[in-house]
Amino acid sequence: MSPTTPERFRSWRQFQSTFRLAMDSIRSHKLRSFLTLLGVIIGVASVILVGAAISGLGVYAEESTAKAFGSESFLVAQIASTGRLSRRELFDKIKRNKPIRTQDARFLESVNGDRILYSPYRQHTSDVKRENQICEDSSILGVAADMAGIRDIGVVDGRFFTGQEERSRTYVAVIGDTVRKTLFPGDESPIDGVVRIEGIEFKVIGVQERLGSAFGRDQDNSVYIPITAFDRLYGSGTGFALFGRPKPASGMSLNEALDETRVALRTRFHERPGQPDNFDTLTPDAIRGFIDQVLGMIAAVVVPVTCISLVVGGIVIMNIMLVSVTERTREIGIRKSLGARHGDVMLQVLIEAVVLAGMGGALGVALGALATVALGRIFDLSLHITAGYVMLSLAVSGIVGVVSGWYPASRAARLDPVVALRAE
Repeated sequence: MSPTTPERFRSWRQFQSTFRLAMDSIRSHKLRSFLTLLGVIIGVASVILVGAAISGLGVYAEESTAKAFGSESFLVAQIASTGRLSRRELFDKIKRNKPIRTQDARFLESVNGDRILYSPYRQHTSDVKRENQICEDSSILGVAADMAGIRDIGVVDGRFFTGQEERSRTYVAVIGDTVRKTLFPGDESPIDGVVRIEGIEFKVIGVQERLGSAFGRDQDNSVYIPITAFDRLYGSGTGFALFGRPKPASGMSLNEALDETRVALRTRFHERPGQPDNFDTLTPDAIRGFIDQVLGMIAAVVVPVTCISLVVGGIVIMNIMLVSVTERTREIGIRKSLGARHGDVMLQVLIEAVVLAGMGGALGVALGALATVALGRIFDLSLHITAGYVMLSLAVSGIVGVVSGWYPASRAARLDPVVALRAE
């Protein structure tokens, strides 16, 4: 047996004895202990709930982006930005960047059409009517037939329009779920029904799968029509956005398809080597990066503010521990007169504070998890509990316990046994 073994055994026994004394003190004042825990419980639960909301918002934004933008598609346009541009930045882009026109899209198809799918994308807001029903402020989207494959547009009833219908400028439409419910209430099938856009009759040939709302915008209040029909309604315009996606059989990645598109457009727009593109591009990764940046800024502001409640809980623990030390002055004096060392007394008070904070942290995690599940089900919210926020809340609560217990513990350990024994 090594010389240090008896000392380790004594320390372990001393720790067990001190831990039991701390737990006895907590059990003997159940109500006070619970009220002390309450601040930490609420603080930890708040961190868990806020973290779940931020993580859920990230998942929701990513899912919404995938539905609205497509998981493997990219966008080329005169101006395509993930953030809000200043007036000067906007004017600079308008001055430098070239709009994408029909001739440019046809050039890309002639160069890369065997490997990459392309589709123009134009949008206009208008009312859609059927007999006496009106669906207000619908998004009229002019696209090519290939857009269904580019953006993974799901059609739950009917079909998407064909290339032949696009080339022949046929007035056909694929409507969103909100438009269907508004103009074709009940179980009435909209297929082969007729809706009017700008006074022109369009035959409904399909219903898009329900997408829900994204950041307050109803994604189902939309109508897809052939780009050729769109141009007949609203004119050719000055340019449009162009979606692209590598064909599945090409073996190309999204970035490779985007690079080939950029090279072709730079050649067409006569951009010199070494100069930046005179058009904008946008990918799902760029959108996700922007979303992560925004959520990171939100977390950097909100989480520390939420953690303030844990600091308040720590102050409550410190006050209660100071009261506890005052109440047990005589007990501490007896322990020290019987041989208890400075560290023994300090450890007892410190353990009590840490146990209170630890119990509050554990109960706070449980309460936060229950609140997250309940709110998610009641309000149909996307809330996701993450291990990072759980570890953060438990770590902060543990630090709060140590910090809040240190001063009362050191004060108790410094008590003079003679003076302490005289205390009433």
